[in-house]
Amino acid sequence: MALHLNTTTARTKRDSSLLSPSEYDNDAASIRSDQESDSDDDERQMRARNSRELLAHDRLVLMEEDEMDHLITELMTEAQHGEDGELMYEMEEGGMREGSSTGDSSEREDSVEVDRQGLLHLNETSKQRSRAWRRWLLLHAIISVAFAILVLVAWKLSRGHRVLESAQMVTNGTAWFAPTTIILSLDGFRADFLQRGLTPRLNGLIREGVSPPYMTPSFPSVTFPNHYTLATGLYPESHGIVGNEFWDPALGEEFSYADPSRSMNAKWWDGEPFWVTAEKSGLKTAIHMWPGSEAHILGVEPSYVDRYSAKEPLPQKVDRIFEFLDMSSEARPQIIAAYVPNVDSDGHKYGPNSTEIMSTIRNVDGMVDSILKGLEQRNLTNIVNVIVVSDHGMATTDVSRLIQLEDLVDADKIEHTDGWPLVGLRPKKPDELQEIHAGLVEKAKSYPGSIDVYLRDVDMPARYHFSKNARIAPLWIIPKAGWGVVRMDEMDLNKAKASGAVYHPRGLHGYDHEHPLMRAIFIARGPAFPRQPNSRLEVFQNIEVYNILCDSVGLAPRPNNGTLRLPLKPFGLHDEGAAETPPDPDPDPDPSASSSAHPASPSVNPVGVDQPSSDSGPGTALHDGEDQGDKSTLDEIETSAQDFWDWFTGKVKDWWDKAKESVSKVGSS
Repeated sequence: MALHLNTTTARTKRDSSLLSPSEYDNDAASIRSDQESDSDDDERQMRARNSRELLAHDRLVLMEEDEMDHLITELMTEAQHGEDGELMYEMEEGGMREGSSTGDSSEREDSVEVDRQGLLHLNETSKQRSRAWRRWLLLHAIISVAFAILVLVAWKLSRGHRVLESAQMVTNGTAWFAPTTIILSLDGFRADFLQRGLTPRLNGLIREGVSPPYMTPSFPSVTFPNHYTLATGLYPESHGIVGNEFWDPALGEEFSYADPSRSMNAKWWDGEPFWVTAEKSGLKTAIHMWPGSEAHILGVEPSYVDRYSAKEPLPQKVDRIFEFLDMSSEARPQIIAAYVPNVDSDGHKYGPNSTEIMSTIRNVDGMVDSILKGLEQRNLTNIVNVIVVSDHGMATTDVSRLIQLEDLVDADKIEHTDGWPLVGLRPKKPDELQEIHAGLVEKAKSYPGSIDVYLRDVDMPARYHFSKNARIAPLWIIPKAGWGVVRMDEMDLNKAKASGAVYHPRGLHGYDHEHPLMRAIFIARGPAFPRQPNSRLEVFQNIEVYNILCDSVGLAPRPNNGTLRLPLKPFGLHDEGAAETPPDPDPDPDPSASSSAHPASPSVNPVGVDQPSSDSGPGTALHDGEDQGDKSTLDEIETSAQDFWDWFTGKVKDWWDKAKESVSKVGSS
């Protein structure tokens, strides 16, 4: 009996095993309920059956899970299309609702509608969030744009008020000085004159400051066009002073530098010179004999202006400069410009290689030394800027390098002759221009390598910037450096050669502005040029001087053809070795021999040329690119820029108001 109880207890434990169906199903009947005892076979069968049931149970669970996953996936897909999503809601409630879509339901239609409303609510919420994000992104974008605009406005204001920012007063111990610059123009001072051992003070100024090996003048390389280019930053074709002498078809008058009663009239002078820019900005200027300073340009006079006098001694110029500097702070000019004609005058009279010109160069160097010593005595060396420039070089003339104008063209067909030594021709009959040009090219074959012939509107070299103005004659004879074209009433060449006569002037300029004999100088020293002494600049053209001068005293320059601005960027130091002096041209070979030895370079260009109408006026067109010197065009550009600025700022204001309104709406929601 005891054995039976132990067996029963053991069997009961086995029956109560977790593997038996009764452990996970209360309603399951025991497979041995009808038996009162077990045999060994029954025990083995029980163990085997329980293992099979376990495996079956596992498979059943896995199948149910797969079926459930599949059902959920289908219902979610249907919910995305606005169909029955009831299962999702029932699962969120914690169980299956009776009559749901997973079984037979009489409330299916109602649940579908509820699901649809829920999905619509979710969709609307998503859209609102998306709109809110877009508003915030727009707001941040507008803030970024507004910040950029503020930076731009600050930059523009800083550019527009350069005078206020730069006008920091400094003292030499006895007086206060605003930014001040002295600019000296040494007319006709060729760049290689610095290499002749005649200019110790100018060479010392190079070692103390910054300078290029030379500065390139503008074409034509004569005094009045280049001094006004220095003053305005414009090419001669843009500022209208296209020569020392020229005809204006619109005015029906001739400009002549030698006649101040005609030339010192504002109608000839386009553009804005630095003294006008300064005076309009409230800076005083003192202009000592600078070409054009007496013309009352744009109705503005310099605060102090000295009329031209060819006889003024150099020491008197020095005294005049210090009269300006020694004025009180309220009366003192910030720009002092002085014109020194001595080198040019003696270069014409005696030639650039004469003993006389060497003496003149020494004297001018002594004048510069007196100015620099005067600054040092006043403790102004590091307070006042000094700029020394010239307008062009000089070439030696010779009777053997002269050509008779009447041998090239029929003077009876020419109404006006412009320029010197280059010659501009205006035919009496514009329709004869091509014929005159063809004949001139043919006759030029007798003088190979001595002259070039150009039609202004057809083949004038672009680097000359000498075609976009009605004051420029339609046909030009441009001699090579050292050559000249003379009229019979100036010199009969046959008689001159026979008698051994000497041609005057002994020195000439006005040739190709890039020729070595035409090179000018630029030297600068002072607080506006804070560089290592003896710094070497890249070579630049004299259209850059206007910007440099304005920047040195804090002026905002007017639009011009120049692009160079302070601070200047040297690329090294000057070499100690002296540059070679460019040689003068060789005398003229025998024309008959050279004519057969060299093919003719000039050729007839068949392109038609339209004569400018008389009402076109000076400066009617500007050269492409950066040649923006014409006054009316510059005004139009400024007006257009201002209109665009006003439109742009108005748009930004509208965007900003809308952004603030959107932000307020988002905050309220």
